[in-house]
Amino acid sequence: MGARTPYLTARLQGFTTTIFAEMSALAAATGSVNLGQGFPDTDGPSAMLEAAAEAMRRGHNQYPPGPGVPVLREAVAAHQRDHYGLGVDPEDGVLVTSGATEAIAACLLALCDVGDEVVAFEPTYDSYAACTSLAGAHLRVVTLHAPDWAFDPEELEAAITPRTRLVLLNTPHNPTGKVFDQQELASIAGACIEHDLLAVTDEVYEHLVFDGVHRPLAGLPGMAERTITVSSAGKTFSLTGWKVGWACGPAPLVAAVRAAKQFLTFSTAAPLQHAVAFGLQRCGEEVARAAGELAARRDQLCDGLEAIGLRTFRPDATYFATTDIASLGEQDAVRFCLELPKRCGVVAVPSSVFYQHPEAGRTFVRWAFCKRPEVLAEAVERLQGLL
Repeated sequence: MGARTPYLTARLQGFTTTIFAEMSALAAATGSVNLGQGFPDTDGPSAMLEAAAEAMRRGHNQYPPGPGVPVLREAVAAHQRDHYGLGVDPEDGVLVTSGATEAIAACLLALCDVGDEVVAFEPTYDSYAACTSLAGAHLRVVTLHAPDWAFDPEELEAAITPRTRLVLLNTPHNPTGKVFDQQELASIAGACIEHDLLAVTDEVYEHLVFDGVHRPLAGLPGMAERTITVSSAGKTFSLTGWKVGWACGPAPLVAAVRAAKQFLTFSTAAPLQHAVAFGLQRCGEEVARAAGELAARRDQLCDGLEAIGLRTFRPDATYFATTDIASLGEQDAVRFCLELPKRCGVVAVPSSVFYQHPEAGRTFVRWAFCKRPEVLAEAVERLQGLL
């Protein structure tokens, strides 16, 4: 009997979810500075680390409630109210997940049927295409155009068909660092209302905005009842390994997402949930200070990239800056990034992996600046070899 490729494996072939692991492995093998994978090299607030340890000592070590511990659900609801004026029911409107990626996967599995379509803005975070495919749906993209990463509202309208089920919006946006402005959000909201679409918004970088203002799509007229808002503690508190996220919104949509999530991880680490609740309640000053430090690191890296002749699109938010290597006469970002460790001892990620049609991002490279200043200085010094 001939070998057969399992159905889900076949559906996922070609997706690039391992690119970050591959580039990190390449960094380790070559002794390179890793500006590829987006995780900080310092921990978040020490008070949160102690809160996690204290939660363990208090016996919060068994299965927590599937929707999340009450204190965290209440903290998330209070966060949405205090920061954005959004009314969320902590009992039925908040679901704790194992990171934002699980929340997005559960949303797509719960809200999409086979053959449905999902509209997203490319370049897209790499899990979007894979999770859409797992749900049996199809991804349709609207391209964000450099240098300001704007989109054409007519292209958004053209991407919507009778099969469209929802819009998946990432703001602040990875990998570009774009913060969607009020006019752009109004255009997206208008399309959702006109075509009776749901929205899932990935807002994990909501507190890492340097220029501009983050506005949740759920806050626009007519959107609260049709939007699931996703965020997490990982980026906000520089604790990416904790994998504590949440989805919040109207009770009927959250109930559907909860039904899918319970068969993914069932529950998320109990003591870490208590520590994240502590962070949301008491660590606002530390978050603001960390964002200011990150803005300085953005400028440090972008100034260095520009100094060696790379056209650099300075981001308004997130961990990442994008460059166009065509300014150095290079035309293939994948080859450039694979050769960069040997040429300079630095690792970055080709942005083409974030595009449905890789040619669209053929000369773009993403660099992470969520590293200590001395690490960024070392990377920039090594990159002088490009000259």
